[in-house]
Amino acid sequence: MNIKIGKSTLKGSVKVISSKSHAHRLLIAAALADIPTKISVEGWSNDIEATKNCLEALGCKIVKGGGMVEVTPLWEAETKDVVLDCVESGSTLRFLLPIVAALGKHAIVEGQGRLPERPIGVLLDELRKYGCQVRENALPLEMSGGITGGIYTLPGNISSQFITGLLFALPLVDGDSEIRLSTNIESRGYIDMTLETLAAYGIEIQEQDWGFAIKGGQTYHSPKEISAEGDWSGAAFWVVAGGVGGEITCTGLRKDSCQGDKEIVSLMEQFGAKVEWEKDGVLVSRGELKGISIDAAQIPDLVPILCTAGALAKGETLIYNAGRLRIKESDRLKAMAEGLQKLGVKVTEQAEGILIEGGNVPPVGEVILDSYDDHRIVMALAVAAAALGAEAVIERAEAVSKSYPTFFAEFTRLGGVADVF
Repeated sequence: MNIKIGKSTLKGSVKVISSKSHAHRLLIAAALADIPTKISVEGWSNDIEATKNCLEALGCKIVKGGGMVEVTPLWEAETKDVVLDCVESGSTLRFLLPIVAALGKHAIVEGQGRLPERPIGVLLDELRKYGCQVRENALPLEMSGGITGGIYTLPGNISSQFITGLLFALPLVDGDSEIRLSTNIESRGYIDMTLETLAAYGIEIQEQDWGFAIKGGQTYHSPKEISAEGDWSGAAFWVVAGGVGGEITCTGLRKDSCQGDKEIVSLMEQFGAKVEWEKDGVLVSRGELKGISIDAAQIPDLVPILCTAGALAKGETLIYNAGRLRIKESDRLKAMAEGLQKLGVKVTEQAEGILIEGGNVPPVGEVILDSYDDHRIVMALAVAAAALGAEAVIERAEAVSKSYPTFFAEFTRLGGVADVF
């Protein structure tokens, strides 16, 4: 679908959906647990559905209803040969590859969109060293044979998802393991979320200077009931919308969350927005915004909406250490540069970042913006077009369903103009 965005100021209160990153982890841990688990999840997305479907293919029984998901562990079903369609979910793919290997399953693993282009060779090489048989280095692939404990070596700056997948899998195997990191971890908050989830299910991981030490033969113990926390990645679009326009309160968020994307609040304060923490969230309103420099190494998912913030601030905003964004659902640096340029913003795309000069020369007439089928690009450009006062059509805006299917319902409820055609 295409959506036409008109000039508008977003204002009001929004309860954010559950974190899909946390929901992925809770579903997987529940699938590996000793007894069933009930998980509270507010909202649902295509990526979470991909994980659910793959876990069901592995033998889980998962029942949704009334904001709750009940997971019966996979141990109660006998499955040997499985087909796992990860659709476009990088988390689903990278989390489940080591788990499938730890379980010793014979699996065909598939994906859609740009997912087959995203790198997994480094992870597959480590799985091969310890018993897993995989010929291919990209999707679709076939894998068989279990893995054992050992010393798994990974760079920390390629994908935290590789590390998370091994952290889930290695407690299940025979023998103790180490995950040794050859570089510093990027997206550290996602690793912390994984460790917090594992601890909730009784799994012990010892963090060391060089990485993680993991005892083999552990058992996931279900907490019986647990809740997915509010999504700071989704909230970031409303936090910026409040900071560049009206006044928005985001509820359902933890100030002490492990999610690295809660950094959006601090960054908007650095831009000059007004921020007030509340009991269950945060209120953000417009201030005198000025450009800043942002190291994106730990917060890559925030880059698209930070580009929008930079476009509404005075002076230059430089976002650097963002090269990994070129291999996401789209080349996000290119997509945001092109989108903002069409909205009249001066943008310089760099190899590992992006330079944005605040303000814009409003384009004459309606502009067409390519979503690149990327959920975060759609949401960032929608907020940008509304705040910059440009008439814009975002093509294939249904991409938001990957993470935030109700985004445009909330957008219009907060006063945004978004017409589907």
